[in-house]
Amino acid sequence: MVVRVCMGSSCHLKGSYKVVQRLEELRSTHPEIQIYGSLCFGNCSDGVCVEIDGKLYKNVNAENIKQILVEAKNGSDPLK
Repeated sequence: MVVRVCMGSSCHLKGSYKVVQRLEELRSTHPEIQIYGSLCFGNCSDGVCVEIDGKLYKNVNAENIKQILVEAKNGSDPLK
């Protein structure tokens, strides 16, 4: 599972570093998670933005990233 976290200034200010920290914690029990930083996805007002296996998720935070990963892995959209 490839996870790209926006590290642009807006997402950074909205907590992208905390999302990365939480992903690092989750990777200890889910080694299939590959974490990468990314430049801006162009959705600054909806940040923090995270791309999981090519699909963009918006309004991600450290509290909801685990549920988003679970639902992304099962193929459903957690942000509907």
